[in-house]
Amino acid sequence: MHDVEKKMIIEATAHDFDALLEGTAPRNLRPVADSAIASPDVLRMLADLAGNIRAMFAPAAWLIVEDGELVGLCSVVRPSSDGEIHIGYGVAPSRQGRGATTRAIADLLAWARADPRVQLVSAETGVDNIASQRVLERNGFVQTGERVDEEDGQLICWQAITA
Repeated sequence: MHDVEKKMIIEATAHDFDALLEGTAPRNLRPVADSAIASPDVLRMLADLAGNIRAMFAPAAWLIVEDGELVGLCSVVRPSSDGEIHIGYGVAPSRQGRGATTRAIADLLAWARADPRVQLVSAETGVDNIASQRVLERNGFVQTGERVDEEDGQLICWQAITA
C-alpha cells in the first residue's frame, strides 16, 4: 500500500470498477467521505468503456489517488491507431480546486511520453468549464478548435504532443 499512496494515477482494473460499483474503494484506498467520485450510472458507463478499450489498448483507465484517498478517475475514451489517445477525467466535487486533477494529468502525460504507442493526447472541455481548461493549460495542452456535441454542447478541443 505504501507505493500506492505515492502514485497519483494507478491503472484501474475491472476489479477496481466492480468495487466502485459496489460502493467501496478498491485496493484498501480510502473513499472520499463527503462526495462520490461519480454516480453509479457514470461508473457503469466508464467500466464498460474501459472494458471495451482495454481489448484494444491498455491501460484504459486510472484511479486518481492522493494521500491514499481515491479522489477521481481518468480514462482513455477513444484510442486510435495513429498514436492519439483521447482522455476524460473527473474528481469528486469535494476534492475539486485542490490541484489533484492537474497533478494526475501531469502523471498521465509522463506515462504517455514513456509509451512509444502514444504520440498525442487529446481532450475536450466545456466552454464554461474554466477549471478543466486550466488543468489542461497547466499541463501544456493547446487549444486546437471547437466543436458542438449533442449531449455536452459547445466544447473546446485540446492536444498535447508526447513524442
